[in-house]
Amino acid sequence: MNYIEHVGKYFQMLGQVFKRPQKWNVFKDALFREIEDLGLKSVGIVAFIAFFVGGVIAIQTALNLESPIIPKYLIGFATKRAMILEFAPTFASVILAGKVGSFITSSIGTMRVTEQIDALEVMGINSLNYLVLPKIIAAVFFYPLLVALAIFLGIFGGWVAGALTDLFHSVNYIEGIQMDFNPFLLKYAAIKAVVFAFVIATVPSYHGYYVKGGALEVGRASTQAVVWTSVVIILLNYFLTQLLLS
Repeated sequence: MNYIEHVGKYFQMLGQVFKRPQKWNVFKDALFREIEDLGLKSVGIVAFIAFFVGGVIAIQTALNLESPIIPKYLIGFATKRAMILEFAPTFASVILAGKVGSFITSSIGTMRVTEQIDALEVMGINSLNYLVLPKIIAAVFFYPLLVALAIFLGIFGGWVAGALTDLFHSVNYIEGIQMDFNPFLLKYAAIKAVVFAFVIATVPSYHGYYVKGGALEVGRASTQAVVWTSVVIILLNYFLTQLLLS
């Protein structure tokens, strides 16, 4: 099947996903379950990576600002901008594409190959709506919070790196954080987080829902889902940056 057919099937899938849930009590329980599986269980890995990425950015910036003419507050400024513009929304999303994307594809794919999805269809349930919509809502509403946490911990990690290595002073770092604050950049990061969250929830769901075969094919579909989710995130990152910042 060529790429155009995949794109067409993907948007056809979305048409079935965004139909009104048939039983709100069942949908509510599924939503809270997805918030735990896709959101809460991802807090640890996002926090860990963001903290150390912020520290690495601060250390590398300090090591490259050896000239006494260049003010040291640029270290805090560069760390803040790097975390808000790129590392928190994009880098965290690529990490989540691997962790969450493989989980979504494998769980839905397993239901497909074990004929559980067929059973839902026989009972008259919109399986796409039942399986995918809670994932989309959970990701779209929770992932901006993860990105905000990543921004904070990345900047804090940069401060900790400076305190431990003595490459720069805390006063200069904090001055750089406070310098030239632009609230729109936070909106930009939030927009990217919402768009990437939608991709992370839907692309792996597509690969899992339409998988054919057995356990081996589910594993291959999980790998393809992670790859294509990451590719789509990188492409959308380019276009969103052009659209929102140019």
